[in-house]
Amino acid sequence: MAWSSEAPDTTAGTVPRAAGGKKSGQGAFEDFYQANYPRIAAIITAILGSRAEAEDVTQEAFARALARWPAISGYDLPDAWVRRVALRLAIDSARRVRRAARLAAKIAAESPRHESHPADPLPSTWLTGALLQVPLRQREVLVLHYLADLPVDVIARDRGLPAGTVKTRLAAGRRRLELELSKSGEARDA
Repeated sequence: MAWSSEAPDTTAGTVPRAAGGKKSGQGAFEDFYQANYPRIAAIITAILGSRAEAEDVTQEAFARALARWPAISGYDLPDAWVRRVALRLAIDSARRVRRAARLAAKIAAESPRHESHPADPLPSTWLTGALLQVPLRQREVLVLHYLADLPVDVIARDRGLPAGTVKTRLAAGRRRLELELSKSGEARDA
């Protein structure tokens, strides 16, 4: 599947516009989805390092939003709600992937014959490789701050953390990312 920055097509089964030219509930959600899917999917992809998993997580977050759309559509920032849900799902997904990897390694060690099926990683670059080495909590705030361009106070509010914790994770994440980038640079030069 080719990666696209566009949201999947949701025009099949669209709801006609209500009187006065405004879209009804489903149409308003479709507009919201089309406007926000690419950005949220990109954030989650950067956190997880897997497009396929990020798309699954993002779709699940939007599905949950659709189920609650009458309430969520009244929020000042409904995209923040979806982003928050997607981040929680991403953390759960990362935990599942780590558990599965440990189990697969254990099974592979016990089994003389095994086949390896590579994941769908982001295109290998030094930055993505180094970013995936940063612990998830630090990677999360790095991506939200630098890629999603969210200020510390918004990240803190969205994640339910004190601003000081976000700043600490940002600083630790930057140090770890710098260390990982210098390691990959040394390996590349060797």
